[in-house]
Amino acid sequence: MLFTDRADAGRRLAQRLEELRGEDVVVLGLPRGGVPVAFEVARALHAPLDVIVVRKLGVPYQPELALGAIGEGGVRVLDDEIVRAAHVTVEEVAAVEKAGRAELERRLARFRGGRAGIAVAGRTVVIVDDGVATGSTARAACRVARARGAARVVLAVPVGAFDAIEALRDRAGQDTDHDAAQEAGQDTNNDTVKDADEVVCLEVPAFFGAVGQWYGDFRQTTDGEVADLLGRAADDVREAPAVDDPPLRDEEVEVFAGPVPLAGHLRVPEDSAGVVVFVHGSGSSRHSPRNRYVAATLNEAGLATLLFDLLTQREEFDRSYVFDIELLAHRLIDVTHWLATQPGTTGLPVGYFGASTGAGAALWAAADPRVDIAAVVSRGGRPDLARPRLGAVRSPTLLIVGERDEIVLQLNERARAAMPGETDLAVVPGATHLFEEPGALERVARLAEDWFTGHLVPAPAGTH
Repeated sequence: MLFTDRADAGRRLAQRLEELRGEDVVVLGLPRGGVPVAFEVARALHAPLDVIVVRKLGVPYQPELALGAIGEGGVRVLDDEIVRAAHVTVEEVAAVEKAGRAELERRLARFRGGRAGIAVAGRTVVIVDDGVATGSTARAACRVARARGAARVVLAVPVGAFDAIEALRDRAGQDTDHDAAQEAGQDTNNDTVKDADEVVCLEVPAFFGAVGQWYGDFRQTTDGEVADLLGRAADDVREAPAVDDPPLRDEEVEVFAGPVPLAGHLRVPEDSAGVVVFVHGSGSSRHSPRNRYVAATLNEAGLATLLFDLLTQREEFDRSYVFDIELLAHRLIDVTHWLATQPGTTGLPVGYFGASTGAGAALWAAADPRVDIAAVVSRGGRPDLARPRLGAVRSPTLLIVGERDEIVLQLNERARAAMPGETDLAVVPGATHLFEEPGALERVARLAEDWFTGHLVPAPAGTH
């Protein structure tokens, strides 16, 4: 026996995580057994506590083989390699997801008892369970948290099997650039995505057996106990709202590019001064954690944001769509027109934030006379993909590139020379293509905030 019970394990785990006290941390417990452990961690760190509920998606004819997982807010992560190998169709994935999502929402409602979930975008998320046997649930939870926009993910458990913990720690250093890989003609799948940024495990016994054998008291945690602990935590730490006023709109939306329906998420803060449309890169989606982080920063600055999928689920598997920049630009134009008809965004100046290949589509669209784009920001972008239209871009454009992203930096330097309008190049010191270095993504977000507020927000009367 290593721990008296889950509360004892949580208090001891909290001591190891003491360095996180004072940071912008959210503690997420994996129900049910991880929540009593997470409660003690959250209390020690003076951090808000919530649950992270994930549902694994099984291959239809072999449900024990996971093809991905889903989380709240429409988040879905797929293992593309399993999907391809098992010949699972888009319709089958959708059917499995629909059934899983109904159960996920039911469990969330039962655990939270009517309380809203806690926002994780742009924050450090500590995912806590009572132990790790195989690591599959922990991996799924980390991926869901990252897809929800977490800036940093820490997996913390009291005890775990050696092989599972080592595998999780090995993967903590991985983060393949999906955009670059696809542009090079390589396949990408979720096995190349970094799960946690850090893995904390107090004990890794040589002969593991099962999680329960390392506890003196390992009685099953009930749904009622989970709900009670979340309620007590909410009383201890009152979670501040993400913005001073509740947003006018914060919802999943269906936008239309011509006849094609595309999934999106629209957030409109009170008294928004402008709206920024995010254009993701190849291999990504509206759930891009980096784009969600930047979007949260812009929301705090009083700007509305729309993150949407450029492609349908079926089109995502067809590479002829992925790099058809003209097609993507036309869809972006249609979505821009749709925004002009929406409550809360009608009449607002519009900006584009493009990442990687999405930046090419953003610049192509910005050059089109059918739209009036007040500003464009490119993060690690591929403006060369819009080369035929760069000479027609008049929108003020900021090109943000990592100092160590040498090839992309050269492409952006050439693009700046070819663009006749106001064009600045900001190089983030020490950063690579994904801006995963400490402070790099925060720098990107602040640069974008300054550029958009400088060009979308009207100057006060009497200023020049």
